[in-house]
Amino acid sequence: MSALLLTFHLTSAYAQTEATEAGEAAPETILLVGQRPGPGLWKVSKGDHVLWVFGTYSPLPQKMEWRSQEVERILAQTQEYLSPPGAHASVGFFRGLTLLPSLIGLKKNPDGASLRDVLPADVYTRWQPLKAKYLGENDDIERERPIFAAEALYEAGLKQAGLSKGYEVEKKLFSIAKERKIKLTGTAVKLEIDNASKMVKDFKKSQIADAACLDKTLSRLESDIGAMRVRANAWAKGDLDAIRKLSYPDQEQECGDAMRNADFVKNAPGFQNVKERIREAWLAAAEKALDANASSFATLRLTNILGPENYLAALKNKGYQVDSPE
Repeated sequence: MSALLLTFHLTSAYAQTEATEAGEAAPETILLVGQRPGPGLWKVSKGDHVLWVFGTYSPLPQKMEWRSQEVERILAQTQEYLSPPGAHASVGFFRGLTLLPSLIGLKKNPDGASLRDVLPADVYTRWQPLKAKYLGENDDIERERPIFAAEALYEAGLKQAGLSKGYEVEKKLFSIAKERKIKLTGTAVKLEIDNASKMVKDFKKSQIADAACLDKTLSRLESDIGAMRVRANAWAKGDLDAIRKLSYPDQEQECGDAMRNADFVKNAPGFQNVKERIREAWLAAAEKALDANASSFATLRLTNILGPENYLAALKNKGYQVDSPE
């Protein structure tokens, strides 16, 4: 059982965003369905040892069926599969049951405040039509914190646009590795919680600067749905240049920062420097796999490959050869 139901917000900013540069969206907006291979593989090597890296992307078409013969061929010859970077926090099952009463109302604003009370007037004005469009008559959400309202709105917007968060590709790769009995190595960081009940209580009464999170989410849905579809098509066709050229409002970063900088996180030693710890844990696992195996395989979100915090660039700086897909 999740200790806080908050890990998604602490890690999503570096697990699920797209890395792009400024540019104008292409006119293509029709989602591709059927089998699509996605981009080629990045090759990290030192001597005759190779780590193959597949770049995943979100969001993707709901009805897209991913299949890549090249990826399956290489995966069949590999000795180790590295899970994507991330973080998780958990408590024992029976310990988790004792938290249930305190989890009630976790998403609500402190002191019974509504979104109208906590949001700037212009942001609340923009929220109303998008809420009506994507969430309908959902009055309960008006009492939720902006970060949770943003998450619900974004997911509903993706669904209405025929998009999903794209986890299916990672799940299929994992299942292939498991079926072939390839060594599976987790790279996620475990977040230690000394007192989960206290952390829940601190969160419920804590103020979070998350209005910017909802603001950026509104901007994303107001202006970027069409470009999301273009990027999804570009990923499906392996067109990395198209992805690089499309800019977007980065709500994931804003939402992640809101959680990471909140007082309840600052008071939890096990939740410090999460972003840096996730990156270092994956890099350490990658180096260990490269040292031990002739062939290893990993998945990274494209933001971790093309973005400013490029994991593969860090390996290159350590002396590894990094080749991009053709």
